[in-house]
Amino acid sequence: YAFEGATLLLEAIQTGVEIEELYATQAALDADESIAALGSRLPVYIVTERSFAKLSDLESPSGLLAVAPERLTQLSDLLDGDGTVVVLAGLNDPGNAGTLLRSAEAFGARGAIFGGSGVDPFSPKVVRGAMGAFFRLGIAVADPEAFGAAAVPAGYRSVGLEAHAAPLQGTQWGPRMALIVGHERRGLGEWKGVCSELAGIPIAASAESLNAAVAGSIALYEAARKGRTSPL
Repeated sequence: YAFEGATLLLEAIQTGVEIEELYATQAALDADESIAALGSRLPVYIVTERSFAKLSDLESPSGLLAVAPERLTQLSDLLDGDGTVVVLAGLNDPGNAGTLLRSAEAFGARGAIFGGSGVDPFSPKVVRGAMGAFFRLGIAVADPEAFGAAAVPAGYRSVGLEAHAAPLQGTQWGPRMALIVGHERRGLGEWKGVCSELAGIPIAASAESLNAAVAGSIALYEAARKGRTSPL
């Protein structure tokens, strides 16, 4: 997979991510001594501004694009221990996915599970939106059947977010919890069958709904606030 920018590149290296190739413009290398110094450690290919624009998915290309091998955490490993995992149940919006990964890290979650029918976890927009959280969190991919088969024996209880369910404040957060955030429009869909409980976030009557990333972030904060996943 590929990602752009000096900040992400340095965070990836600090986290131990293997960089297979780095494509850079001369201007980007000249602008940052720490990036230029990587030339002795990484295979760096200098390209023209025009060529780089074809590689980039940004309107204003950064001039630095790194390529790293796709690596996922095994589902059984991600569920092997106490904590909270967030399940992106078919989310299609990479911005929402990236935001949820940032919130998962901020609120002490173990990692994230992407539903197979949703956005690719290695999408450049997901990696960019998650910032360094993408490199530090455990990330797995599973369908509802595989998730249920692994989560139940591991002792995980699954809470699905649903607009009109009982208020989230009443949810009891045990030592092993999976927070399932549904599709932006279709909700939990087939993931509803693996939820042991549904929870909603009360909102003003004039508001139609919450953005999936906002709702998931509020629920992750609620789990952390109750003292299980971080000292908030």
